[in-house]
Parts: sequence; C-alpha cells; structure tokens
Amino acid sequence: MPVGERKKEGRGAEALRPVAPEEAAADRVEEARAGGAPAGLRAGLEQLLGPEKVLGRVADLVAYASDASPYRFVPQAVVVPDSVLDVVKLMGFARRQRRHLVFRAAGTSLNGQAQGEDILVDVRRHFSGVEVEAGGVRARILPGTVLARANAALARHGRVLGPDPSSAAAATVGGVVAGNASGPAAGTTRDSYHTVASLTVVLPSGTVVDTGDPEADAALAAAEPELYQGLLDLRDEIEADQKLTALIRAKHAVKNTAGYRLDAFLDGETPVRILRGLMVGAQGTLGFVSEAVFETLPLRPAVTAGLLFFPSLPAAAAAVPLFAQAGADAVEVLDGHALRACGRTPGAPAEWAEVPAECAALLVEFRAADDVELAAYERAARRICDDLGLVSPVASADNAFTRRAAEISAMWRARGAFTAAVGGGRPAGSTLLVQDFAVPPDRVGEACTELLALQEQHGFDPGVTGRAAHGALHFLLAFDPGQPADAERYAAFMDAFCRMVTERFHGSLRAEHGTGRAAAPFLEREWGAPAAALMWRVKALLDPDGILAPRVLLDQDPRGHLRGLKTLPVVEGPAGACTECGLCEPVCPSRDLTTTPRQRIALRREMLRQPAGSPVLEELLEAYGYDAVDTCAGDALCRLACPVGIDTGALMRELRAARHTRAEERAAARLATFGRAAERTARTALATATAIRGRAGDRPLAAAAGLARRAAGAELVPDWLPETPGAAPRLPRTERNRATAVYYPACANRVFGPPRRGADWVPRAVVAVSERAGMPVWIPPDVAGTCCSALWHGKGFTEGGEVMANRMVEQTWAWTGGGRLPVVVDAGACTLGLSRDVVPYLSEANRELHGELTVIDSVVWAAEHLLPKLSVTARVASAVLHPTCASRQLREGPVDGGGSGGGAEGALEAVARACAAEVVVPDDVGCCAFAGDRGLLREELTRAATRREAEEVAARDYDLYLSADRMCELAMEHATGEPYESVLVALERATRVVPEEKEEAGVSHGGGGDGAGEGAGERPGEESGARPAERSGSGPEAGVRDAAGGAGGAGGAVPGEAADGAGPAPASGEPPDAAPGGPQGAWPEP
Repeated sequence: MPVGERKKEGRGAEALRPVAPEEAAADRVEEARAGGAPAGLRAGLEQLLGPEKVLGRVADLVAYASDASPYRFVPQAVVVPDSVLDVVKLMGFARRQRRHLVFRAAGTSLNGQAQGEDILVDVRRHFSGVEVEAGGVRARILPGTVLARANAALARHGRVLGPDPSSAAAATVGGVVAGNASGPAAGTTRDSYHTVASLTVVLPSGTVVDTGDPEADAALAAAEPELYQGLLDLRDEIEADQKLTALIRAKHAVKNTAGYRLDAFLDGETPVRILRGLMVGAQGTLGFVSEAVFETLPLRPAVTAGLLFFPSLPAAAAAVPLFAQAGADAVEVLDGHALRACGRTPGAPAEWAEVPAECAALLVEFRAADDVELAAYERAARRICDDLGLVSPVASADNAFTRRAAEISAMWRARGAFTAAVGGGRPAGSTLLVQDFAVPPDRVGEACTELLALQEQHGFDPGVTGRAAHGALHFLLAFDPGQPADAERYAAFMDAFCRMVTERFHGSLRAEHGTGRAAAPFLEREWGAPAAALMWRVKALLDPDGILAPRVLLDQDPRGHLRGLKTLPVVEGPAGACTECGLCEPVCPSRDLTTTPRQRIALRREMLRQPAGSPVLEELLEAYGYDAVDTCAGDALCRLACPVGIDTGALMRELRAARHTRAEERAAARLATFGRAAERTARTALATATAIRGRAGDRPLAAAAGLARRAAGAELVPDWLPETPGAAPRLPRTERNRATAVYYPACANRVFGPPRRGADWVPRAVVAVSERAGMPVWIPPDVAGTCCSALWHGKGFTEGGEVMANRMVEQTWAWTGGGRLPVVVDAGACTLGLSRDVVPYLSEANRELHGELTVIDSVVWAAEHLLPKLSVTARVASAVLHPTCASRQLREGPVDGGGSGGGAEGALEAVARACAAEVVVPDDVGCCAFAGDRGLLREELTRAATRREAEEVAARDYDLYLSADRMCELAMEHATGEPYESVLVALERATRVVPEEKEEAGVSHGGGGDGAGEGAGERPGEESGARPAERSGSGPEAGVRDAAGGAGGAGGAVPGEAADGAGPAPASGEPPDAAPGGPQGAWPEP
C-alpha cells in the first residue's frame, strides 16, 4: 500500500502506520510479546554482560528474526558480545538456565542456520579483524569479518582464501567455516575443511581450545577428559568399520555439506585435530569458532572467460569434463529456462528472454599466474570449442573468450541474474527457497534433466544453474507458505527431490549451503541409519546439554523443514521484491547503530502481519521512526548490492514524506522557489558563526544548536561540529566564450568555504586546473539558489523537489546552449542528482530537455580530459583516499537520464595517483553517512559508519587525506581529525607551473563573483593579474581572481574581514554581491 494513500497528519509514528491487512497473518508475533524479551531473561543477561550488550525490544527481536532463508524464528533476546570472555559467560548462562544459543554473523545462510527461538548471539559487530602472517601465506581472521574484506587484505600480498562463495561480499568468515562454504572454483579441495590450519573454539562447556597450540591436546585432555577420550573412541569405531569408512570417503568425493564431517575422524591424528575438522561445517552446533587461521593460496591475477552456448543441455554437460581437464577454474551451467529468466533482469542481455528453452550455456573461466600461462589455457579452450558445435541463439552469443575485466564481470553478473529474476519476479507475497545438491560430475546432465522434470511436475518454474565441473547444482522455488496447499506442494516436492538425489544419483542433499533446517530431517535418508546415529553421538559428546542451535543440523521431526516458513507481506514499492538475502547489510552505514535495509523491510513486513490495534504494531511504529527512517543515510549503496536492485533509501524517503505536514511541504517549496535568498542566508549564518568561534570557540555554538534541536527537533536543526568550515568566498570569474564546458559548483561548495584558513578551495581549483590543461570552463552567473534537488527529495519534500528539479534542468539546458556543451559538476552526489535523481520530478517537456544534457562528474572530467594534458610538478609520497558513495554508483558507465558520469571510482583513484606515489584505499572504507546534511542532523550515524575506516586511517600517517565531495571530506575530518580535502584541490597543487615557467605559461582569468555565483560572469578584456601562490595553499598559481582582482584567499568571510581579497565585508558578515556578468540563460551562436 503506497504511503501516499495515507493522510498526512504530521510527524510521528502515526504517519508511518500502514493500512491494516484484512486478515492478520498466522505467523505474526503474538501480542504477549509486545514487551520484548521476558523480563527475567533480560535482567539475567544484562547482569551477565551489561545492558549495552542486550537487545530486548520487540523491534530488535523482529529485526533479527529473518535471514536469507525461507524461515523466520523470533528470538527471545539478542545479545552482542564483544569478547571471547563474553561468549564463555553465555555458554555458562545457557547451561545453568537451560537456554539455547544460536550464533549469527552475516545472516546470509540459506537454510535457517542463523535463526534461533531463544537467545540469538550477534558476533558480526565486534568479532571482525584480519591479521596477515608469513607474508600472506597464512591469515588469522575473526569470525565476523566479511570474506571480501579478508581477501582485500590478502590481495596486497598476492594471496587469496580458498573458499569463494558467490556471497563473498556479505558472508563472514565465521559463516563460511560453519557451513564449509566453497564456491565456483573451490571444489572439494579449496573449501574451509581443507584450507583451515587451525581454529580457536569455545566449547559448550566454556573451555577454549586453540587447535594450533602445540600443547592443545594435553590441555584438552586435562580440561575435558571425557570429551578427549570420546573422540578417540569414535575414531577407533569408525576406522574399524570398513563399510562406514568407504561410505564417508565416497560422500565427500563430491561437494557435501550435509551433516557433520565424519571424515574428520579419518583425517585427524589426535583429538584436537579431529575437533578442528568437526567444527568446519558444524553450523555452530558444537561450539563457537572465535578465530580461524587459514592457509592461503596464490592469487592468480590473469583471467580469461567465455560464455558458450549449446543446442541442448546434454551437449553442454558433455563439454564440462573437457574444460575441467583443460584446467578451467570454474565451469558454470545455465539451462535454457534459467537463461530466459535472466533475460528479464537488468543484469543480463534482454535478448536472452528469447533463447530456446532447450538450449544451455556454460560460463568457463581460466585463471593463471601470468599472460604466458593464460595464453596456453586459451589455446586449449579454443581447440575444445572447435569441436563442440556451439550455437548462437541470440546476437550477443559470440562464444568467444575475453580477458577484458568489464566483460568478464558482466558474464558473472548475468550468471547471478537467475536469482534476481526468480526472486524479483516471484508472485506477490511468496517466499523464495534457494536449494543446492551435488551428484557425481559425470552425471550432471542427467541430474539437470530429472530436476527440471520434477519442478514442472510439482508446479514450480523450471530452471537450474550450478558448478557443473564439481557436480553442484542450484535451483529456486517460489511458493506461499501462508497457503496450506502451497506448503504441501513444497513438502511433496522435497520428498521426491530427496529420493531422486539419494536413490537415483547417490549424491549429497547439500553441496555448499550447509544442512540447515530444510535438510536436517532428511539426513538419515542420505547417510543411512548408522552414520546418522554417529552424528547424534557427536552432538551429545560435545554438547551434552544441547544448548547450541537445536534443530539446525539434526532434527528427528520428519516435517521439521516445514516449521517456521515465513510469509512475506507486500511492502511499499520495489521493496516488496526483497527476499531478505542480506547482501545489502555490509554496505549499510547504519548497520552498527540501528537497522539495515533488510531489517527495515523485515520490520515493515511484521507491521503488515499485525491486525489493527495490535500492541506489537504500536511498539514497532514507535521504534521505526528513529531506527529505520531517521538513521537511513539514503546513499543507495544497498541498491548496488541488492540482487534485485532495491533502494531501501527510496522507501525511507517516502516515509519521511508521509510525516510532513502540509505546512512543512509548503515551506520546503518556498525554500526551493527562493533558493538564492536561502543560500545567501546560509553563508551569512556561517560567517557569523565563524566570527563567534574566533572569539569564544565552538562551545557556545554547540550549545545553541543543542537548544534549537531540542526545541524544533533533530530532523530540522543541524548540529554544530568543530570541523564546520566558514562561509564560501567568491566564485572565480570565468569567460563564457572560451569555455569547453559549463562548470556547476555544487551548493555545498558555494556555501561552505575551504576546510581551514589558508587551504585551497574546490571551485578555484577546478577553474585553474581546467585552464592549465587548455580546457577552460565557465561558471554561469546565475547559479546562486540552484540545486540538483537532492536536498529536497532526500528529505521527502516532493513539491520542493519538483520546483528545484525543473528549474535546475531548464537553467542547465540554457547554460549549455541546449546541450551543446557538457556540464561539469564538482560533487558526485550532485552529478547523480542532476543525471538521474531529478528525472522523476520533471515535467514531460523538461524530461526531453534533460535527455539532451551531458553531465560529467568533475573527477571524471579531470581524469579523462585534463590529466592527459597536465604535467605533475609536485607529487607527494602518500595519500589515503575515501571514495564517495556517488563515485561507486557512477563506476559502471553513463548514468540514467542522458548523463555520462561513468567511471568515477576509477577516475578518482587515477587523479589521486597523479598526486601521490602511494594511494591507499582503506580495506574498511564505506559510506561516511553524512549524506548531504544527515551527518549534521544525526552525528551518531556518521560516527558509527566511519568507525572502522577511521581506525584503519589512524594506523599510519599520510601526506594527503583525499576525497571528492565537500560533505564527505567534512565527515572524514570529523571522524579522523585529519585534514581531508578534495582530490581536485590536490591535483591543482600538484600541477602548478614552476616559477621559471610561469611567465611563459601566460595563464589568465577574469575576476570573480560573489560566493553564491551571483554575477560570476566574464569581463571581456579584463587583465588576469596572475601572481605566485605560496606552497601552503594560499591559492592556485594560475592566478584565479575574485571580483576585486585579488588572488589566493582564506577560508571564509567573517564580519568586518575581507573575503578573499574582495574588500571589507559588511557588518552582517554577508559577502558583497558582484555586478552581473553579462547576458544570462543563452549560449552565444558560434
């Protein structure tokens, strides 16, 4: 139900109330749980760990109730330990109180492993870190560390972890070990079981065992004599049973994550080594892995890949062993149904939707240490392809191998589009089940054919993909567990599917995804009664009180896989397609403060399960305003991470709009209408504040802001930060008739001055460095009061957004001569705003004008148009770089709406490398959450979002601290205390003409306009008056001048003080206006 259908009665929880469903959902949270965690349990946990580590509101419990699986179990309490000692205490508490614990990190598990019905233990937040040892040969990693983060640290040493699951950008090392996850290239030899050297484990008894300690066996024998002897006894029993031993070896000859690793008893020489093997794949049912030491693998950087099309699935399957024998690292299969489904998503070519259903494709990838080795692989691949009878069912099917990274990435995105296609296109309200299994690789073709028939027989859409070289296949099922008939259809399918895998193919019910609740009841069917009984004995030996993860791996209930299946009520807009996979969570800046995109949607869905008047609904509404709406940065990184492209921030903006009164909407629209006056007022306020700070420091300003925030609300009044700069000086004056591009200074750069007195300023730097490269730019004289409209739509002010967006496009179209010149924007967020985000607010006529515009981010402008024409004269040794969220969104080429702001992330690094010999992008880099002014409204959001990155930056010194957005620079300076500045300012400084070359260079500029760009036009014939600037950054050597003819400048104007050489400022502190610079709004004919 669109929020817009609800009456806007004002701010507060009431405005967020959804329309009550006609019938409450059967799986809703019961009314008795509205108070959250039981009082006695909560008190006991708070006494044990401290209140700050216990989450007990019903909103907290609902937020943690979902993972990537089709299951949902609402815990009694959530705890967030920050040390191994805390975990030891929790083990003791659970034993004494007869409670159950389930450990959770990323929550990306696909079979309910990260859910519990009692105490859920979140180990993602505080158990994160990587220590690289022996030059990268080994890595000591904490369980909450995202796999991609660990690989980033290893990449600098030319090493990589063995497991490579598709969810590496979100999955944590703890989950990878607990599920023995592998991936496209890992096979059965590069998974955690084979690459983990040692583990540190907290046993249910509270005993901590470091399996890498040479004295570990002696210590275990002393601390746990019954466990020690029990492991030896089980080993002897298994080794004495030749039939069982043969079964275990056969089961693990293919990928198999179903049940415990009984081969640990065959591979481990001592109880501690046996314990190490058992913990891998145990899914947290035998103990908590607090640290893992991996033996890493060489990173093979040379890559070639090809997407090959076959006339039939059997033909594709027959080719799989040929590529595997030739040394292919990955051979992925997609049947025709999967290809057709992928064609319905943006991640794959649209023409795939027309591929005949009988066709199939293989994605084949080879990796090598160098190009010579890679060339040999390519020759072998071409020889194989020559005899395969490949087909081209669509134009894009060229059946060629490529080394181009962008094309290879596109192939893998297309391969992954199957999940997005089924997940995003499933019937409204249905849930999604992602299943995998494994068969002997030489029977992949048969298994695919039988699976497709089974899916159709039970009324499911057919389709199969998977790791064909390893016999591991994946498929998806969409059904509505709220409908009893649909749940029984799923039950019937699972019974037939398990018979097919175990009886027809003697395969494994779980290849990579771990047993989980979906397969636990079927373990005996796969392994047989003797082996299954052994698994129960292993559980009883290590966890005699049964406190860890009941029913996650072992379940005697034959219908246990039908318990807890979740309904997915349809929430507003595109968010309704969310499958709750959790891939969005690692990039969310509020993940350690309040909620994540998945949790925001999960909470919304629970509201829709509740009947009108439910006390649970009231509690959720009360919490949702701050936890979800107010602390969403709206950076859209969740959209990039989401398989179906959901921008949860868009939903939060819609909800912000729902809280606005009509008076607030009208006020915002007036602000847009009179933007020039508002901009001048903001600069005046900053100038006045600067004067106060100069006399009394920041304390009175912070106190005044605090009082105003308490009176008017934190969402309306910004906080005062010590790093807040002064007012902007005058914009440089530029010449229209020489311009190669229109330069649009973002409103933040027109309002805020340089970060500190004596520092350089982005508009001066852009003008100077463009001139120096022979690509002069022009700042229109009437930029004051204009904006890309992000300020309005980010806060949910629709009317104001429409006013500003339409005005901005009309003026930009005029400035650029009807789109004949590109417009360069000096903030990535504004580039996105003008290129893409304004479009929904435009009239039809202005959409046509917008389509004629070419919008270029200033960093892309510098990298592609200026750098090739510049000489670096002052390169520093080192720089640390904070990429902006906008640069990541602009990295994949042109943005929507006719702009060409692509490549910004690569461009940012390229410009930074021109300024410094060493450029470091922190491994823990993320969104700073400043989000325009959100960091000024919710400082705690920025503090939480930047904590890890700030710690990494503080570990060493750098010559430069760089970013590419004024507000991001302010956020990072606030987080680190270091002087962050624009990479464009650094580029201007690095390419200044040396003194003996200055006279010969002959760079000239006109004067400048006021700080808002009012009158920042050209003065034909005015002499430039260039003069040297000091090394400290008092101004560009190119001699950019302000309106009064001075160069260089201090940070911002203050009352009674000159603003960048402009003469005395008025007592109010407002910079004086400059004279208009000529005709406005039209480009001169050539």
